[in-house]
Amino acid sequence: MENRRESGVRLMEQKTLLVVDFEFTMPDGKYHPQNFFPEIIEAGVVKASNETIIDTFSSYVKPKKFPKLTKRCKSFLGITQQDVESGISFEAFIEKLVSLDGGEDCEIITWGNMDMKVLKQNCMLNHIGFPFKGNQRDLAFEYKTFFGDRTLTGLRKAAKEYGSEGAGKHHKALDDAMTTYQLFTLFEKDRSYVENPQTTKIGELIDFSHFFDSAD
Repeated sequence: MENRRESGVRLMEQKTLLVVDFEFTMPDGKYHPQNFFPEIIEAGVVKASNETIIDTFSSYVKPKKFPKLTKRCKSFLGITQQDVESGISFEAFIEKLVSLDGGEDCEIITWGNMDMKVLKQNCMLNHIGFPFKGNQRDLAFEYKTFFGDRTLTGLRKAAKEYGSEGAGKHHKALDDAMTTYQLFTLFEKDRSYVENPQTTKIGELIDFSHFFDSAD
């Protein structure tokens, strides 16, 4: 008979997930250009179902409003001006997200809330519809709530708390999306077990087989 922990994990496995991570433009220092807003310049997406990765997407995206990257942006993210100039248009980027979206049954997973905030703002300013229909989940907030932390934990720090360095390079969109996916699978199993603990039966604690063997 299936126990509650197995049932919780099985229900988790049935979901289609889109784990996304975006990198954005940023101003130099404290001084923002007039009407500055962050634009997505790199995207990483991991699509998974039944705890199996079924697709990934990685691309640079050309910024439109502020096309020239600042020194701070290039230094912090390790992205060059040539990288973004070789990227896809914002319109093509949204079309790709729409093609990856699994509809209302798909869960969109991010580490933090900025990815979805910036995506929504960029769509609005470009007069393009938001590409996702499913439930959006901020895994960093769920992690903070579950473990009772006072502040949000950074992605790579959370990975270390699970005994991992994370995938690839920090602030590389697909690598961070992959790290978020790995954390999601571990976190969901832990939470499922805590919320639905397995009830241990006496037969699981004591081996009765030798009693029956001696009776023969």
